[in-house]
Amino acid sequence: MNATHAPHFESLGLSVSVVVYQPDIDQLNSTLASLVTACEVLHTERPGLPVTLYLVDNGGLPDPSAALEALRVGGVSYTVIVGQGNVGYGRGHNLAIERITSRYHLVMNPDIDLAPDALKQALNFLDDHADAGLLTPWIGDEHGQQQHLCRRYPTLLDLFVRGFLPVRLRSLFKGRLARYEMRDLINGHDIVWDPLIVSGCFMLFRTHVLKQLAGFDARYFLYFEDYDLSLRTHDVTRVVYVPAVRVLHHGGGAARKGGAHVRMFVASACRFFNRFGWKWL
Repeated sequence: MNATHAPHFESLGLSVSVVVYQPDIDQLNSTLASLVTACEVLHTERPGLPVTLYLVDNGGLPDPSAALEALRVGGVSYTVIVGQGNVGYGRGHNLAIERITSRYHLVMNPDIDLAPDALKQALNFLDDHADAGLLTPWIGDEHGQQQHLCRRYPTLLDLFVRGFLPVRLRSLFKGRLARYEMRDLINGHDIVWDPLIVSGCFMLFRTHVLKQLAGFDARYFLYFEDYDLSLRTHDVTRVVYVPAVRVLHHGGGAARKGGAHVRMFVASACRFFNRFGWKWL
């Protein structure tokens, strides 16, 4: 069952998918409001550019009517995809990806706030760099401090230290984590080509690349689906970190979300390493 407000749009447009499960409605409203603002700025440069949001409800979505009305007023079409149950993060996005006919598609978390010029900067960069098929932005936390979410290939030790050790012990592995998080290259001003792994909280694709890859691997229920998709993306196009594109990310790690998330994290990590190769230390 789909609730739809989506007039016809051309292949030159932008589509966005957001998957939610029992979301914080205030944060979701903030995310959608930032999307409206970013689209308004985008439309000052590209008037009439079609933008369509696919809001995928995996369960527990409070009444989003106010936020959706703001989207409509802001010139953003939308489709709410409901009734599939909690099919997982990647499969949820795939429900949107199989429908899209846009030129660009943004995979975005419901805990992201876009800078007003984020979409304008991102689309301008992709228009100017035909070799780029996936763009990742500068990502900050709620305090405006940069989150280093580009990654080199992980080892089990990297994942354990970053995800589960207390902060006071994590400092013992500062150099190791800095290398894993590409802190030698990723900063607030330098464009970096071909970071190996980028975060699924904001992945802006050329749609034909995403279609070629068939979206996310649906065997991951949660966690590591973005690692998997990042590595597969390098097989068909270039990935680029563009710090002029800025977003804030309000998410937390698996260990802070409880035992169920830890179990999902471990299961997905095993699937990832089984596919791409185990590295221990």
